[in-house]
Amino acid sequence: MTTPDTQSAEQSPAQRYAANRRRHAGSGPALLDFQTLYDFDLDAFQIEACRALEGGSGVLVAAPTGSGKTVVGEFAVHLALTGGSKCFYTTPIKALSNQKYADLVRRYGAENVGLLTGDNSVNGEAPIVVMTTEVLRNMLYAGSQTLAGLAFVVMDEVHYLADRFRGAVWEEVIIHVPDSVRIVALSATVSNAEEFGEWLQTVRGDTAVVVDEHRPVPLFQHMLVGNRLYDLFVETGKGNNRQARVNPQLQRMAVEEVRRAKVNQGRRTGRRREARPQRFRPPLRPDVIGRLERAGLLPAITFIFSRAGCDAAVLQCLHAGLRLTSKEETEEIRAHAELRTADIAEDDLRILGYPDFLAALERGLAAHHAGMLPTFKEIVEELFTRGLIKAVFATETLALGINMPARTVVIEKLDKWNGEAHVNLTPGEYTQLTGRAGRRGIDVEGHAVVVWNPSVDPGSVAGLAGTRTYPLNSSFRPSYNMAVNLVGAVGADRARTLLEESFAQFQADRAVVGLARQVHKNEEALAGYAKAAECHLGDFMEYAALRRALSDREAEQSRERAGARRAEAARSLEHLRPGDVIMVPQGRRSGLAVVLDPGVGRRSDGPAPLVLTAARSVQRLSVLDFPRAVEPIERIRIPKSFSPRSPQDRRDLASTLRAKVPDEGRSHRRPRDVPAGDDAEIGRLRTELRRHPVHGCAEREDHARWAERFFRLERETELLRRRVEGRSQVIARTFDRVCAVLTQLGYLDGGAVTDEGRRLGRIYNELDLLTAESLREGLWERLDPAELAACVSALVYESRQPDDAAPPRTPTGQVQDALAAMVRLWGQLEAVERDNQVSFLREPDLGFAWTAYRWAKGDDLDEVLLDAGLTAGDFVRSVKQLLDLLGQVADAAPPNSHLRKTARKAMDAMRRGVVAYSSVA
Repeated sequence: MTTPDTQSAEQSPAQRYAANRRRHAGSGPALLDFQTLYDFDLDAFQIEACRALEGGSGVLVAAPTGSGKTVVGEFAVHLALTGGSKCFYTTPIKALSNQKYADLVRRYGAENVGLLTGDNSVNGEAPIVVMTTEVLRNMLYAGSQTLAGLAFVVMDEVHYLADRFRGAVWEEVIIHVPDSVRIVALSATVSNAEEFGEWLQTVRGDTAVVVDEHRPVPLFQHMLVGNRLYDLFVETGKGNNRQARVNPQLQRMAVEEVRRAKVNQGRRTGRRREARPQRFRPPLRPDVIGRLERAGLLPAITFIFSRAGCDAAVLQCLHAGLRLTSKEETEEIRAHAELRTADIAEDDLRILGYPDFLAALERGLAAHHAGMLPTFKEIVEELFTRGLIKAVFATETLALGINMPARTVVIEKLDKWNGEAHVNLTPGEYTQLTGRAGRRGIDVEGHAVVVWNPSVDPGSVAGLAGTRTYPLNSSFRPSYNMAVNLVGAVGADRARTLLEESFAQFQADRAVVGLARQVHKNEEALAGYAKAAECHLGDFMEYAALRRALSDREAEQSRERAGARRAEAARSLEHLRPGDVIMVPQGRRSGLAVVLDPGVGRRSDGPAPLVLTAARSVQRLSVLDFPRAVEPIERIRIPKSFSPRSPQDRRDLASTLRAKVPDEGRSHRRPRDVPAGDDAEIGRLRTELRRHPVHGCAEREDHARWAERFFRLERETELLRRRVEGRSQVIARTFDRVCAVLTQLGYLDGGAVTDEGRRLGRIYNELDLLTAESLREGLWERLDPAELAACVSALVYESRQPDDAAPPRTPTGQVQDALAAMVRLWGQLEAVERDNQVSFLREPDLGFAWTAYRWAKGDDLDEVLLDAGLTAGDFVRSVKQLLDLLGQVADAAPPNSHLRKTARKAMDAMRRGVVAYSSVA
């Protein structure tokens, strides 16, 4: 097949020049000049978007990963430089900002390009500044002079506005950037790009929408079954009748492998029980990489949805003796790694596992995940981009913007843990991951390989690969910080109007049209159901209403009995004491346990006792674990030296527990439920039913089925009506409630921002209001730098431990008092939120307090990491987040105050070692 590239190569220089002129006919001088900066012709969608920009429009570009969307952003940079104006290039993550900054410096020189990420501030007044989107949002609220002369804002990876934690920032920027600034929005392929573009038109004016679904490097889908690589699709038919379908050979092989995996080896001679079925074993990772190498499909990224799995994969390949590099490549890799780690102390490198990391790199192997030291991750990215690393095992975070394409992407499993449960990959996630396959200008084709296992159906993989519906949905909602900044900037009325212009409200209003249409259809159906339920003996709908009332009353009685049992259980838990031996009656924690801490007053929903089970597990229970009252069946003594964190202490106490209560003593008498007597209302309803004229109808149950459909649809329709009412001005109503909270607490006064409100406006954090309240209450005034770091860490850290894990260790003395006061303050704020029907504040997390305290005190890295049980990457990221909030606390504290000085000292104490030489948070 003759491609445009091969066709171009066959043309004479004059022919290629003429063809290029035809392609760019209608382009302005800036675009023609810009084209000369590249050694390849621009694609049609790039030319269309650049023409729109040069013509004075904003632009939304939605195109696949690796298609070259950033060329359009770079044209905005070119226009700003040639026009003597400014361009801000925003990205969602600091790593991508650092990468883009390096790209632009290489092209335009360090004097023309700046970088602002929170961690780094380089040449911030340059005509071209790369920054995270949060930095631009903060500039807009502060009215920064740096905005003067701004003509373009490039929003790379704008589909991040769907992110439920950080997505609101994108909408804030789009709404608040001055009207004179043109937005260049670059998005992955989404199915509702036109809808998003229509919203941009509404809030930004003339905006061209350019959608391209063509991948410049075609992607071929495969499945690896055992050690054999199969195409996922085969083409059938000819000409216009050609279509792709799932490879029948692959389907047959998958069915055969499933059958083989289930084969039972039959009864063994002289044995009664059957042998277990053979367990499926996936291909070894070194074998998979070796198979790809033989097929010429390296370099490859293998996505494993586990940090530990990524590290284990590298070790497996090392132990298998896999080497993918030449002697020359090995030397180049070592030289680069040593250069990049030259500033890191040798002791720290040893603690961070650098020798093993380097050994893997030298063989062309690496892991890439958030648990790694940022410097190590950057080394992997740089070496992979240079073609020196051949196989990377990564979590899905690699797919979020970093420019690190491969020839092949391997996906081990089609499900992942989302923090709460194992969930299947969505088509959008699958496309995001496989979008890394195929390097433009290097590969003629990319390859996506799914590793087969018995739970993977080739048809399901085909569905993921073939689905093209990835809607972009807003996650926008007003926050406390946003509210005070908006009111302070434009006043309460204008702020409310601006929020009604959000993409979230735009989508909600559109949805109302469809909901209202459905309500009308349901009303027509209800009339039909009522007609079908008619009875010649009387009003059957009246009779059906009596039946429903009886059913509801019986259910209510059942709930009341269950509620009484729960209340009795809660009261019984309040009387437990440490050392009480109890039987947990149900759930995965069922069995014998000894109470370590009664947990009274710990949670709002009742006591939450901390127990040690007979299986040596420390668990935090709740009322939900006890359907009935619990009584101690024995008591044992808990040693004063007992620590829930000590495996030996847990083992000894569990042994004492089992010895104290032998098997025959573990059964306990359960009180029987005594059926509640029928109340008067139930008796009355039953009497009315029997007396109703339609009660004796021979077709009564047929009528009842239609009536039940009527009532079910009536409930659904009422819910739809409420949704229609609820979606109208939903964002503005939430803003009103947020403002009510702020007014009640004194941050707003009659629509004006108070001094305390202005302090809140300088705090950009999920727990912004709790931070401001802690400042106002003076909870941190008497703390030293390490103590302050421990307390502030509770506002940024979110533990990966389960809710019922043992309480984290915290520093003693003033820190414990301050943390306890912060938790009490959170409880008071939660009550204020509840009264105003909002819920933004999570409980402070004390899981990093001890670690932050030790690091700020100057303890060694190895001791801190070992005690914390954290990876280097998690530790550095948590400290970076803490440093960011400490800086905000310092800025928000009164000038020359003790707290401001303490916060600065805490930052200086923590910005050392691995934290100081880690450029990426």
